[in-house]
Formats: sequence, C-alpha cells, structure tokens
Amino acid sequence: MSNVSLSDKAFDIINKILVSIVVIVIVYPLIFVISASISDPAAVSSGRMWLWPVDITFAGYKRVFQYDTIWIGYRNTIFYTLLGTAIHLIVLLPCAYALSRKEVMGKKLILWVVLFTMLFNGGLIPTFLVVKTLGMVDTVWSIVIPGVVGAWSLLVARAFFQQTIPDQLVEAAKIDGASDFYIFGKVVLPISMPIIAVMALFHGVSLWNQYFTALIYLTNEKLFPLQLILREILIVAEINKDGGGGPGELESIVDQVKTASLLKYAVIMVSSLPLLIIYPFLQRYFVKGVLIGSVKE
Repeated sequence: MSNVSLSDKAFDIINKILVSIVVIVIVYPLIFVISASISDPAAVSSGRMWLWPVDITFAGYKRVFQYDTIWIGYRNTIFYTLLGTAIHLIVLLPCAYALSRKEVMGKKLILWVVLFTMLFNGGLIPTFLVVKTLGMVDTVWSIVIPGVVGAWSLLVARAFFQQTIPDQLVEAAKIDGASDFYIFGKVVLPISMPIIAVMALFHGVSLWNQYFTALIYLTNEKLFPLQLILREILIVAEINKDGGGGPGELESIVDQVKTASLLKYAVIMVSSLPLLIIYPFLQRYFVKGVLIGSVKE
C-alpha cells in the first residue's frame, strides 16, 4: 500500500493545478504574440485570432527588415551584450570570491557599503554628470560600464562561492604551493559554471533589452542598439498611420494601420527571439545557480 496520505495527494493535485495555471499565464502571451505577428491584423483586432495564426502573412517582418539600420542595431546590441557581459564577469567573480573568504580583512565593511547602494543611488542627473565627466557620452563605454556590477549579483555570487567552494579544497591547493590567482583560475572557476551562467544570463538580458541608458547617453545613430532602432521603426509606423507621411509610405490609410499593427508584434519577436534561442542551452546551469546562490548562509 502507498504511504502517501490523502492530504499529501491533495497537496500534490493543488500544486499541479497551480503550476498549470502559471504555465498557461506565461506561455499564452508568447504564443499569442508569435501568432499575431504573422496573422492578418483584422483577425487580431476582431478577436478571430486568439491562439493560432489566421490568414498568415509575413508583411510585418518584411517591413521591419526593410530598414537597413536594423542590422546595425543587431550588430551593436550583440557587441554591447558580449562586451558588457565579459566585463561584468571579469569584475564580479573575483570580487565575490574574495568577499567569500574568511581571511579577507574588512569584508564586513565592504558588504555594508555594497548593501547601502541597494537602498540609495545618485539619481539620473548625477550619474549623467559622472559619465559625461569621464568622457563616455556617445561612446560604447556609456552602455557597458555604468552598472557593470550590481549589489544583488555580488551578494548572490558570494553566497554561491561560500556554499560551493569548501575551505579544505582551498587549503589543500595552498599546501601544494598554489597562489590565490592560480586557485581562483584553475580550481574555483571550473566548478563555478552554474553561477557564471546565471550572472551572464541576467546581465546579458539586461544589456540586450537596454533602452533608456542608450536613449540618455547616445546621439550617434551608428551606435544605437537594437531597441532604439526598433523604437524609431514604430515611431515612423505611427506617423504614417496618422497620415504624417514618410519613407515607404503605403498606398492607403487602411494598409498603414494594418502594417503598424503587424510591426508591433514583429518588433517584439525580432528583439526577443535571440534570447529565447539561447536560454534552453543555459537552463540547467541557470536553475542550479539560482537555487545554490540564493540560499541564506
């Protein structure tokens, strides 16, 4: 006979129902956006398209990729994401590992300073003045340097190192004559892939979706990330829809309205698809890293 009690069975059933509801709430908007991006806008606005595509058309994607600047945006965003994530990991991991070691002097004071930044920040104008004074306005560095390491990331990575890297392992390496740099590079990093993947994914997604920072610090269109390029495409589409005219103006107001509607969903997919493709490859590291790194010490 099964040892599972009736209350446990009821608990499992309730959990499965709740998880199913959460999955539906998360998955449905994604399926809807994908379907709406290739469906007839009239079917979307009338409610005939509620899950699967209706009267399939790729006019929205065709119109998006007609803009040459979108490839510049993709190139810039990929570059910002790769460079910013690399700098983030180079700075974050050594700092988090150092703060996880018991022998480091003054680490409590440093942690209090880090925690202070989670409660207070300089604000937009002081931050802009700092970036301007450093000569980073309208450069790549204005995107990748500000906010390169966050307090939350530092604390999570530190917790991971504390719980994953045993003191005996470090002491054994030191007895064998290994330096701190050697221990970090050859012993610590190879067994820290979960937290590396988590931090890379979090910071990479933040850089990929970055919009406001670029809007504040960049004026050179050749440096615009994908999000700003897509914003301009939507603005042009709205202007055309309202009868303002512009490059590539369609023949009728009805066509303009339809294209503007299609563009909204196509733009969402264009900006989100690369992340949706990458995430499954990092999922196994992501789950483990979040669970280990978030356990209270």
